[in-house]
Amino acid sequence: MKAVYLVASLLAFASVHVLAYDPSPLQDFCVALNDSVTKGVFVNGKFCKDPMAVKAEDFYLPGFDKVGDTSANPTGFIVTSADVTTLPGLNTLGISLVRIDYAPKGQNPPHTHPRGTEILVVVEGTLLVGFVASNQNQNRLFTKVLNKGDVFVFPIGLIHFQQNVGYGNAVAFAGLSSQNAGVIPIAKSVFGSDPPISSEVLQKAFQVDQKIIDLLEKPFQV
Repeated sequence: MKAVYLVASLLAFASVHVLAYDPSPLQDFCVALNDSVTKGVFVNGKFCKDPMAVKAEDFYLPGFDKVGDTSANPTGFIVTSADVTTLPGLNTLGISLVRIDYAPKGQNPPHTHPRGTEILVVVEGTLLVGFVASNQNQNRLFTKVLNKGDVFVFPIGLIHFQQNVGYGNAVAFAGLSSQNAGVIPIAKSVFGSDPPISSEVLQKAFQVDQKIIDLLEKPFQV
């Protein structure tokens, strides 16, 4: 019986370390400092604020009840983030949160988060969501229509998207398993990189001629 408990304990311990992506913190908190001149310890990409100078405000961020302005984005969505940049108290804690507002027919285009799994809950409207598996799973597409109260998970690093398929605005909140999960928008990264990817490379990769490449690059040219 003791052996069973030992094995169970070891499996539980291992699962925690396998599932956790950001390094585990070695202190109660490490409130981020953006001032590189300030004396501190370099941890997880951010300097730590002196614990004796930490205040409740370091762990607080208002405004997630505010509707985002989707009109500034041509694809009709806007993200409000609570990550290590906007909420310094998240530093080293391995989590972040976003609010996503979608205009009617608005879309959060295909993208990836290289450093975090995402779990999304719809609080208003109807969304078509999906992700594409890697070649290990034949690049299968997994999609689902979500209504208010529905939850969906996007595994770390996989291409995924959300599309508002309802008749009005939509709102979702998402948690990510990183203090700074990062975003790689597929279209912009491929056709709007700086400096641009060689046209010869893009033509061969997508099996199209230069006219098509020019059309695809045009929306991302400044």
